[in-house]
Amino acid sequence: MSFHRTSQRILAVSAAALVAVAGILPVVPAQAATGARPPFKVSFPQETQVTRFSNDWGSRRSGGRRHGGNDLMAPKMAQVYAFADGVVEAVATSQRGGRYIVIEHGDGWSSTYIHLNNDNPGTDDGDAPWSLTVAPTIEEGAVVKAGQLIGWVGDSGNAEWTGSHTHFELAIDGRGINPHSLLEEAWERDQDRYIRQVLLALHDEKLMSTV
Repeated sequence: MSFHRTSQRILAVSAAALVAVAGILPVVPAQAATGARPPFKVSFPQETQVTRFSNDWGSRRSGGRRHGGNDLMAPKMAQVYAFADGVVEAVATSQRGGRYIVIEHGDGWSSTYIHLNNDNPGTDDGDAPWSLTVAPTIEEGAVVKAGQLIGWVGDSGNAEWTGSHTHFELAIDGRGINPHSLLEEAWERDQDRYIRQVLLALHDEKLMSTV
């Protein structure tokens, strides 16, 4: 798998600063609108420093299915964030997708976060309470902001055999759109912000040590 082209370069900088799966909703894995862009601010929907991803939209899956999103590979319990401001439409579970969240963003846009954690710490028991799946206050009808913590990475549903990750979907008027270019842009922006925060913290720590 060819992962994000710049991840190794930027993760290396970050380290120095510090010393498959089908969707849940009935969306079609075909571009809804060429070059479609949301008319609102977006945030990368997962911790950038531990996430790897590629443009696996449309990849073949068992049963003749096509992949309807992008898989954001990360360790279990990595943080999952809201892609944009919106309202939680669903906090639910399904056999294939496991535990998932759907957020409506307005103007026909929605995002879905699939295979969230369902395991108790240190196990693969599939029996965790929902407090280890979704963040406090995340329930149907809750208002969320871009970048807000909404849950944690897992391997629920049929992700048991593919490794922990969030299957991320984006749709316009119920029709799937390849989110990869938007994810790349958001990843670069949010990772750069993370690195600046780390460097600033190290600088402040150094100043304090001289006082």
